[in-house]
Amino acid sequence: MPRRVIITCALTGAGDTAGRNENVPVTPEEIAADAIAAARAGASIVHIHVRDPQTTLGSREVAHYREVVRIVRASDVDPVLNLTAGMGGDLVLDPQRPTTQQEGTDLVNATDRLPHVEELLPEICTIDCGSLNFGEGSNLYVSTPDMLREGAARIQQLGVKPEMEIFDTGNLWFANVLVEEGLIDPPPMYQLCMGIPYGAPADPGLLQAMVHMLPAGAEFTSFALGRNQLPWAARSVLAGGHVRVGLEDNLYLSKGVKATNAQLTERAVGLVESLGENVATPDEAREILDLTVQVPSGGEGARG
Repeated sequence: MPRRVIITCALTGAGDTAGRNENVPVTPEEIAADAIAAARAGASIVHIHVRDPQTTLGSREVAHYREVVRIVRASDVDPVLNLTAGMGGDLVLDPQRPTTQQEGTDLVNATDRLPHVEELLPEICTIDCGSLNFGEGSNLYVSTPDMLREGAARIQQLGVKPEMEIFDTGNLWFANVLVEEGLIDPPPMYQLCMGIPYGAPADPGLLQAMVHMLPAGAEFTSFALGRNQLPWAARSVLAGGHVRVGLEDNLYLSKGVKATNAQLTERAVGLVESLGENVATPDEAREILDLTVQVPSGGEGARG
């Protein structure tokens, strides 16, 4: 019997990519428009970062999230909203004086990464399950066990489903600890992030090993970066998981051809169907993940 496969479209991310593809959405209006287009193309979930419209770089500004969510909820589509809660973990050190923070540092505590989640109550938000040497240079992503327990407890209190972002096997080990400690409600939702320097390599054998580490009843997606995005989507489906595509992770439809989020979503729909599976509707995704509708402060419904 065909399985229902959830497609997530990760719309924009926080990387310095806007100058490399003019289709990367930057303003709240552009991000919301892409969310709506991706949902029309078949995305069950839209994963949302926001950017500073002046610099085009990633932002934690609650007003930008508020506007994106307002527009999407007022539209004629109803995708599951997944807001990042990973911003605020960047630590850039002077390698010669490692007690000195450099430009680019944006480091706050666990609950200060959540004001937009507290206000808007999306159905899902992310929680990055460990610290990481993030690429070359001296940029660290910081997410300690104490921070993670505090953040997970607050997200659970809000009634929001955490998507646990897994960048390496140690992250997965600790995510399983969060599940064991009762800080993650069932079914736990894992995102296996492959090929991000210097986390887990995009290696099929490693993906299979990580899938074997998941607890019973878990739901997972796995993605890989760049030209690996669509082939890896197939690997994720074949491993029993769901799919993530979008301009956060890949800027091209094919060699030299710049993509849009809707185009990448359409490719993912075709891929899932070619493997004999069905694409989950947003409401089917809610059923699979056991999502609960929340009511944001001010009384406005969480889904419009």
